[in-house]
Amino acid sequence: MTEMQKLYLLVPLAPLFGAIVAGLFGKVVGRVGAHSVTILGVAVSFLASIVIFQDVQAGNVFNGTLYTWATSGSLTLEVGFLIDSLTVMMMLVVTFVSLMVHIYTIGYMSEDPGYQRFFSYISLFTFSMLMLVMSNNFLQLFFGWEAVGLVSYLLIGFWYTRPTAIFANMKAFLVNRVGDFGFLLGIGLIAAFAGTLNYAEVFAKAGEMAGMTVPSTGWPLITAICIGLFIGAMGKSAQVPLHVWLPDSMEGPTPISALIHAATMVTAGIFMVARMSPLFELSETALSFVLVIGATTALFMGFLGIVQNDIKRVVAYSTLSQLGYMTVALGVSAYSAAVFHLMTHAFFKALLFLGAGSVIIGMHHDQDMRNMGGLWKYMPITWFTSLLGSLALIGFPFLSGFYSKDMIIEAVKLSHIPGASYAYFCVIVGVFVTAFYSFRMYFLVFHGEERFGKHVEHDAHHDEGHAHDGHADQDHDDHHDDHAHHGLAPGQKPHESPWVVTLPLVLLAVPSVVVGFLTIEPMLFGGFFDKVIHISESHGVLKELAEEFHGAVAMGVHGLMTLPFALAMSGVVLAWFFYMIAPSIPAAIMRTFKPIHTLLENKYYFDRFNEIVFAGGARLLGRGLWKFGDQAVIDGMVVNGSAKFVGFIAQLSRLFQSGHIYQYAFSMIFGVVILLTFWFNRG
Repeated sequence: MTEMQKLYLLVPLAPLFGAIVAGLFGKVVGRVGAHSVTILGVAVSFLASIVIFQDVQAGNVFNGTLYTWATSGSLTLEVGFLIDSLTVMMMLVVTFVSLMVHIYTIGYMSEDPGYQRFFSYISLFTFSMLMLVMSNNFLQLFFGWEAVGLVSYLLIGFWYTRPTAIFANMKAFLVNRVGDFGFLLGIGLIAAFAGTLNYAEVFAKAGEMAGMTVPSTGWPLITAICIGLFIGAMGKSAQVPLHVWLPDSMEGPTPISALIHAATMVTAGIFMVARMSPLFELSETALSFVLVIGATTALFMGFLGIVQNDIKRVVAYSTLSQLGYMTVALGVSAYSAAVFHLMTHAFFKALLFLGAGSVIIGMHHDQDMRNMGGLWKYMPITWFTSLLGSLALIGFPFLSGFYSKDMIIEAVKLSHIPGASYAYFCVIVGVFVTAFYSFRMYFLVFHGEERFGKHVEHDAHHDEGHAHDGHADQDHDDHHDDHAHHGLAPGQKPHESPWVVTLPLVLLAVPSVVVGFLTIEPMLFGGFFDKVIHISESHGVLKELAEEFHGAVAMGVHGLMTLPFALAMSGVVLAWFFYMIAPSIPAAIMRTFKPIHTLLENKYYFDRFNEIVFAGGARLLGRGLWKFGDQAVIDGMVVNGSAKFVGFIAQLSRLFQSGHIYQYAFSMIFGVVILLTFWFNRG
């Protein structure tokens, strides 16, 4: 094993070591030991990723097997790494954001009794995500895929004494199982028809598989594989209709919202589709399916952000919407634009989540934006970094989000994939919607009148789904009572968070501002993804965009005169007018369009539909299996029935056991007659 291969191994194993120490020996090493070993592990992983990135930039890529687990006929099950430009970009994003979250957690969870357990979980999550992105075969990809799902289940239900947290983590787990069923079917078809699970070998046979059909159905094999794989991505990357788990996952502590639901786990589906570009390029049907699902998610999840009052849920719906933008880019074959947006979004969305957590600390656990206002003078660092994150999110020129988001919009505009015109409408309207709900949150939280320190009654329906987060000095007993007092008491003022909370905000704000400007040219037009992402000639929208691209500065200046900029500024101005100048107007609109507001409040009734159809169907099926299968067939016929039959035979045989000789003689003669009759009938 070369020195470089040892370094590859160090990247995932360092966080795993930290997770084991903090998890198994947390009481021995204590709080300081637990956070020290996990932070050191992730820091080592980040530094190693930088070295590997430089090595890949120098032209050294690696694709090899480290360990053969099993061989079944011609199918080999292996653990191996594929280290190329796409992998190292993901490694840097995952390890950097994870490092920031680890540092932030010291302040956020300082008084929580599960401190060591939390650090163990987030470090284990980092290991799982790294195994996923570094894999060179579908078996290891599936291992990482399921491992991040398992750890997210543990993290969402971290406060396991809360019924809401248990409901949320079960929901996330079950919805992801639905997606994973499709994912497994896709991998199964690949194993059956390609005879291998290794990426490179599968891609080499892609052209051959493009001419095949699924037996007894007549479906094109490559389309079935791609749609199966994408259904897995729909679960993991929360696309309609498998998105319902992500907003509820806000029940977990805020640091995991930033780690899982902004930068890593939810982007696994986007990464996977980009990695599978040689397969997806062979099926326009699959691309069209991806495009329509992504466009629907981008727009309709954005609408839901407008009616949320919980600060974390606004950011959660914003994540759903932005994942929709990435999926749209995948659908129009702009894979590098999707991955570019994945990278920029990871920084500014993690920043917004951690900023929301800082606000929650300052507000003494209150997450309702209607109880905030005027926080900018009490929390200047949180205020300024949140402003930068919000501007990056809405695509303000020269900030990171602008470069990646505008490229996706332009790519959709040029595309000829079926559904592209619908997708363009969705992403363009989505720009206005994103700006409106982002700055609604910004103005309600940081500006206007101070609404904290008062007892405010909100109607119960409006507060449906409102979750209280915990942190820092929260007493564990609060976790037993969802209605425990939260918020500032009359006369209390908010305060800026400690440095372990604000330092990650500042460090995430830097890439949120500059990373798009610095990397757009190499990542989209400079051959960074050459030989990694494959695009067919007929889908070359990025080649057309390359002809119009004249550098990051020119794009930023031109961005000030485009339709998306006008729409974004309109959204900001409207949010300012509605919530700072005339708050009676949104209230009047809500009353006037009550049915639409009710539809949005109930999240398009997806939860109700799932509850009635899937959960209700499962309950009916379960009840039927219990009543008929278990009670009637198994208990009634097999277990109790066999016992009753034996009892019946015993009752009959008792009649012949009386102790009288004449009865025994009669029985013997009767038996002989039956035997002779049977014998002569056979003859």
